[in-house]
Amino acid sequence: MKLKGKVHKYGANVDTDAIIPARYLNVSEPEELAQHCMEDIDSEFLAKVEPGDIIVAETNFGCGSSREHAPLAIKVAGISCVIARSFARIFFRNAINIGLPLLECGEAVDSTEAGDILEVDLTTGAIRNSTRDKTFTAEPYPDFMMGIMGAGGLVEYTKGKLAGGL
Repeated sequence: MKLKGKVHKYGANVDTDAIIPARYLNVSEPEELAQHCMEDIDSEFLAKVEPGDIIVAETNFGCGSSREHAPLAIKVAGISCVIARSFARIFFRNAINIGLPLLECGEAVDSTEAGDILEVDLTTGAIRNSTRDKTFTAEPYPDFMMGIMGAGGLVEYTKGKLAGGL
């Protein structure tokens, strides 16, 4: 599974309230949630994002509450993957559950700026910054997690398993 996109870069401790402000938590439609993604920390986010783009952030991305709205808003806004030094554990689980790939790679964070183009191979963990001609390696996903990603999340993966298709 290969991804390619432009980088949107953020700092440390981007919490779930910054990703999707709490005032929108009564919204249940993913497309409407996506319309408010990152609006309090980057009012131009939606205007800049193109399908397949990548978020790069410092430490503890997705900290705060356990709400699943945050990774869902990111994914539906068009982000194909998030790369950070570290993630809040519940955010990590919620992202996997909805099929949003996350990779931890401090070297990539250090050597990437907003606007750079990254190419990511989830099967090998290779992250190539084609803008700066640098390559990094994150821990690749094990096969069963690649199955979850490929299916679009845990629910779809489970449906496929139960139907005998995966």
